[in-house]
Amino acid sequence: MTRTRSSLDYLDGVLTVFGLEFRQRLRTRGWYVLLVAWFVLISAVAALADATTAANDMAGQFVFELVVGFVLLFALLVVPAFSANSISGDRAAGTLAILQNTLLRPGQLLWGKWIAAWAVSLAFLAAALPALVWAVARGGVHVASLPVFVLMVAVELGLMCAIGVGISARSHRPLFAVTATYLLVAGFTLGTPIAFGLSSALSADEIRAPQVEGWSPGPDGGQYVCSQTETMSHTFMHTERTAWMLAANPFVVVSDAVPRPPGVADDFGVMGRISSGVRDAQRGGLEDVPCLTQSSDTEAQRGPIWPLGLGIQGAVAAVAIAAGRRRVRTPMGRLPAGMRVA
Repeated sequence: MTRTRSSLDYLDGVLTVFGLEFRQRLRTRGWYVLLVAWFVLISAVAALADATTAANDMAGQFVFELVVGFVLLFALLVVPAFSANSISGDRAAGTLAILQNTLLRPGQLLWGKWIAAWAVSLAFLAAALPALVWAVARGGVHVASLPVFVLMVAVELGLMCAIGVGISARSHRPLFAVTATYLLVAGFTLGTPIAFGLSSALSADEIRAPQVEGWSPGPDGGQYVCSQTETMSHTFMHTERTAWMLAANPFVVVSDAVPRPPGVADDFGVMGRISSGVRDAQRGGLEDVPCLTQSSDTEAQRGPIWPLGLGIQGAVAAVAIAAGRRRVRTPMGRLPAGMRVA
């Protein structure tokens, strides 16, 4: 009986912090202006994409994937501003000490702030749902893609919010917290393909294969005519060794998790090209060398990569939350230079 009461009290504390934080954001007029501007922008993008692909049978799928990519891109730009200022802003304003002086535990404070930031970010995703439904009604969209897309984007927003709240709790300056969160989000979105490209270039290797003498057409597309005596050197990159670096990219996670429409090429659409590119990277460059009979055994590696990506992002979020929890515990002990208590 005592254990049940304790768990209820903990949940009540989380909901209390959530209610305070969420109501505070709802009172801000700029939040509504930003939400309306977001809705108009997403609708304009969907209408423009629909107008340019009106004669295409797969226009709905193209508009759908373009809108989802646009939503994910701009949501990742907005999320750090919402989450990274949640605790550091209260600390700078001197209101965090009031919450710390109550019966609230550090975990309740972090959970409440995180859920509130996540709920605010989900409002932007909800504002984009009419454009997504419009794309589905346009035709040519795999119906199973809609819930998976929405779910994966929501999960990505939740993880980025958790990272922002953890950094916010760790920092005592709001500007530093927002900047650090933006840098970390940029590392996931831009840093992962840069790291993949540089590391793949370092993994370049050379191999000798029979020389190509021509092309023999056939019912399955044809094949190369290879020399029996002459060989030539080929340079290729072992991308199968570095493809895992792309897993933490939010666009790769969402693209790789969504089921592809039946009868449609794997590289169709914005998300399809991203997913297909990652699978090709898992396959490695050795498979592209013509007339090579050596097998690289990479087919088994061309599996879904999004679980690894969610695992990496979840680990980073857990580390950020754990590090932030140490800064909201009371009594803290020794304060960092420049950190205010109240």
